[in-house]
Amino acid sequence: MPNSTILHPDDREMGPTDDVVQPFQIDRYGLRGRLVRLGDAVDAVLDRHDYPPPVAELLGRAMALAACLASSVKYEGVFTLQAAGAGPVRTLVADVTSDGAIRGYVGFDREELDATLALDATPTVPRLFGGGHLSFTVDQGGERGRYQGIVELEGATLAECVHHYFRQSEQIDTAVHLACAKVDQGSGKGPWRAGALMVQRLPEQRGEDQPELDVVGDVTDGGGSEEGWRRAVTFMGTASSGELLDPGLTPNTLLFRLFHEDGVRVFEPRPIEDRCRCSRGRIERVLRSLPREEVQELKIEDAVVVTCEFCNRTERFTDGDLDAVYRTGSQPH
Repeated sequence: MPNSTILHPDDREMGPTDDVVQPFQIDRYGLRGRLVRLGDAVDAVLDRHDYPPPVAELLGRAMALAACLASSVKYEGVFTLQAAGAGPVRTLVADVTSDGAIRGYVGFDREELDATLALDATPTVPRLFGGGHLSFTVDQGGERGRYQGIVELEGATLAECVHHYFRQSEQIDTAVHLACAKVDQGSGKGPWRAGALMVQRLPEQRGEDQPELDVVGDVTDGGGSEEGWRRAVTFMGTASSGELLDPGLTPNTLLFRLFHEDGVRVFEPRPIEDRCRCSRGRIERVLRSLPREEVQELKIEDAVVVTCEFCNRTERFTDGDLDAVYRTGSQPH
């Protein structure tokens, strides 16, 4: 068994508090789970964009969910959560690499969103997206292939949409609690924080085309009785959003508080960090794939300006830079 600890009262203050995925297992019923805490990682992403609070909260929850789900499958590459629709919010993306780099962004129509928020300050997911779909993609590149699951956006909240996804596409009993908010830490205006708590009962059998689950400990297919599952979900439901986001409450403390009666075992935590994958070299390769004439039409004054949707990093390409990009045998910076 991987390094693990059955939590006791003295262990509650162990381990990192923020920007971490904490895998755990409810020993008595053989159920697996993940607890995600995002502090600086989510605050940095949301602080870079001028998102209205409902949009920022939605992205924060999506980032916590992406970290949670990514840690539950085995992959080497990128796990992507994406939602798209025709409403005020056009698209939402949050992705996590296998080494824990997370990023995210939301594309929306400002006028449509303002009109929606004027009628409802806390709109539901369907109201924001106007319908649409939710997808999860595991992209390992090369010959390892790509897996994608897609369902319609059904549910008032992102958590409800995820429950629908697992019922329809994965047939895995899954309960998820998501939270995101600015948390006052005594200085008036607090930073953004996000959290996710997930408990799962694995199925008897999985499809051959589905990604391999990252099962730690002694959890086996079909683990967990119906009674144990209902009990775990009930205990999980007692966790408040405030507890999920509380910087003074360690992940182990919260897990012990919720599940200690049935024995909660924690495994090696996995770090998460805010890190975008954009680079000038990547942009050069994209530009090189386009006709020079088309790229020239993108010029603003004397340069082509490219801004990353995820991190807002801007790269400028003058005529001299573009000459180098298109020159035969030129190499990315």
